Amino acid sequence: MDEAVKQARVAQLEDYIMKKCLWQFHSRAWDREKQNEGILTKTMQILCGEPVEKDSPADRCHWVDAVVLAEAYQERFDWIVSATKEDIKEVMAALRERIDFLTITGSLNEELKVKAY
Repeated sequence: MDEAVKQARVAQLEDYIMKKCLWQFHSRAWDREKQNEGILTKTMQILCGEPVEKDSPADRCHWVDAVVLAEAYQERFDWIVSATKEDIKEVMAALRERIDFLTITGSLNEELKVKAY
């Protein structure tokens, strides 16, 4: 996939998350990391038609958010419906990196690093 196309697609998906998803606001960095991994991995699995693990309460919580996110993406972005599994996985991996940066490593919120939480 062309890098410019990938970045444009990541920007669309990122914009939706940043404007519509409250799950991005956990108060600790490690919570944000777990949720980003859980929700975005499960979203990718749903979009690719792969099985999704729902064994633990955390898995089920992430799965519910992933279902809502996958449905929103499919409704809003025509390219997702026609994309190959490989393209979806590539875009979702880049999206995860971007969301991790925005919500964790690049965040100016110092409370994310407070050990007392």
